[in-house]
Amino acid sequence: MSLNLDALFSIAGKTAIVTGGSRGIGKMIAKAYVENGVKTYISARKIEACEKTAEELSEIGECIAIPADLASKEGRENFIGRIKEREEKIDILVNNAGAAWGAPFEEYPDDGYDKVMNINVKAIFALTRDLMPLLLKKASIGNPSRVINIGSIDGLRVSSTDNFAYGASKAAVHFLTKNLAVRMGSKGLNVNAIAPGPFESQMMDHMLKNFRDKIESENPLGRIGSPEDMAGLSIFLASGASKYMTGQVIALDGGRSLGTSAEADLRDN
Repeated sequence: MSLNLDALFSIAGKTAIVTGGSRGIGKMIAKAYVENGVKTYISARKIEACEKTAEELSEIGECIAIPADLASKEGRENFIGRIKEREEKIDILVNNAGAAWGAPFEEYPDDGYDKVMNINVKAIFALTRDLMPLLLKKASIGNPSRVINIGSIDGLRVSSTDNFAYGASKAAVHFLTKNLAVRMGSKGLNVNAIAPGPFESQMMDHMLKNFRDKIESENPLGRIGSPEDMAGLSIFLASGASKYMTGQVIALDGGRSLGTSAEADLRDN
């Protein structure tokens, strides 16, 4: 039996949803899908930013903006209703939309904690649940649909920053990924998670502006992630090459979740 690599890794002809797709990691994934023949819907709370990104990506493929506040029940219902008007099935759901809140432990506000948990965990659970009929419509064990949750290395290790709710929320996303993988696998749905390290994004903007040299020097690979790095893994997880993989949390971080670079350790000592 010969192996056709182009066919094995192809995602052409699929239909995807990428939440938080107007910028940062979400935009990187959406662009990778659009460039490779995937009809891609992107959502974001800010209407203008969402439509601008869709217009930009439509120059290289098919990208449709459906702005929505997916953290609210009304926003999710409106979004899903508009998807159902256009599509009878969805092949790929990328749950990327997220939020962070930093504050010292003693001052960490209840509303900040609730906001992060609501957006990062509850919204992912609810949107995946409500899109399940479309995800399973034509899925099978031999040709599964995919859910790709965007977690974080801060859900794998304890961050040095005061992001208490964020780290806890991403650890919850990782466990939700495993839970859904076990429950939905026999129905034709593979669920995996990407746990990114530092990439160019609005969430990382402050840290990169002020501490980029330190962040890069501590990384075992000596740099932050690139759009190509995110594209490669997001395409793999949506392609036939990963159809026997489910319930995995994959760190895409240059090794940073494992420790600091040897050079950085030597400098510190």
